[in-house]
Amino acid sequence: MKKIKINLNENSYDVLIGRGIFGSLHKEVSKRKLSPEFFSVVDGNLNRLHKGKVDKLIDPKSKFIFKSGEKNKSFNTLQSIHRKMINKKLGRSGAVLALGGGIVGDVTGFAAATYMRGIHYLQVPTTLLAAVDSSVGGKTGINFDSTKNVIGSFYQPKLVLIDTDFFKTLPEEEILCGVGELVKYAFIIDKRFYNYLSKNLDKVLRLNPAAVEKVVVESVKYKGAVVAQDEREGGLRKVLNFGHTFAHAVEVEQKYKIKHGQAVIIGIACALQLSHKLGLIDNAALEEHLKFIKRFQKRIRIKSYDKRKLYSIMQRDKKNKNGTIRFVLMKDVGEMLLDVEAERKDVFEALDKGLRLFV
Repeated sequence: MKKIKINLNENSYDVLIGRGIFGSLHKEVSKRKLSPEFFSVVDGNLNRLHKGKVDKLIDPKSKFIFKSGEKNKSFNTLQSIHRKMINKKLGRSGAVLALGGGIVGDVTGFAAATYMRGIHYLQVPTTLLAAVDSSVGGKTGINFDSTKNVIGSFYQPKLVLIDTDFFKTLPEEEILCGVGELVKYAFIIDKRFYNYLSKNLDKVLRLNPAAVEKVVVESVKYKGAVVAQDEREGGLRKVLNFGHTFAHAVEVEQKYKIKHGQAVIIGIACALQLSHKLGLIDNAALEEHLKFIKRFQKRIRIKSYDKRKLYSIMQRDKKNKNGTIRFVLMKDVGEMLLDVEAERKDVFEALDKGLRLFV
């Protein structure tokens, strides 16, 4: 088992990574003197596939089964969770456990942040995407009026436990979603990680244990270091949004018919095109990086898109200032520029060139 410390002073916590470590949940909770009484929010598919394993460690009577999906990342779900917490008489000394993918983690974290003005919560991410991304960093929230994550808070977990054995029952589409975020990390971390993922992409997609553990550990270490320097996304942490301004708009415009990690790959293609259009990367670099992205063309397809609608959705991005869209763009692998502005016509061109790869 690997342990990574997320250093946030009084909000610091450990991320534990390994195979078969879910069974040590209570032991790890006890070590940290956290409440052994959980109210649990559990992904419905995970509960069906791993019910025996889950019910050995979690009281079935204190379990909220959540049908995951962007449409259920809502006030209605939040209210249902709060209502059941109240009915179970969960007190301020209790804790909430998120067991599932990123959507479960986001909603559960926000429920914990807003229940009795904040109670402890724990993350057990069971998808590759959640493991490398949303389970670390404390971003919680819900969607509202077709805008992703527009309502939420920064609220750190007390422990993150990543049991990579859960990934074995993920459908291929969900594995691809996690790989989408790993591709983002490949561009923003450094050339060493970029080259490793490019060379071992097929191993990761096949869930080779050694390859999966390496990319999860590397991604969590990097994100943890960034979050430690900029917990509330005032500056450096924005680097983690490479490709995401485009990606979130694609998700909404496509009515969530493609998943977040798939949209991230499309978003990176658009960000590369915009980086090239603004003269940040040359033709050779664009061609090299698009070769990496094109390896996903057969796995990610959309029927059509409306670039004007996409642009309008991007204008609602919470990272904008004074109505101006701000992008994270690339000068080189491991060298990003934050808060880059671009003219509408250049964004439209980047959207067209990026999205056409997947139509």
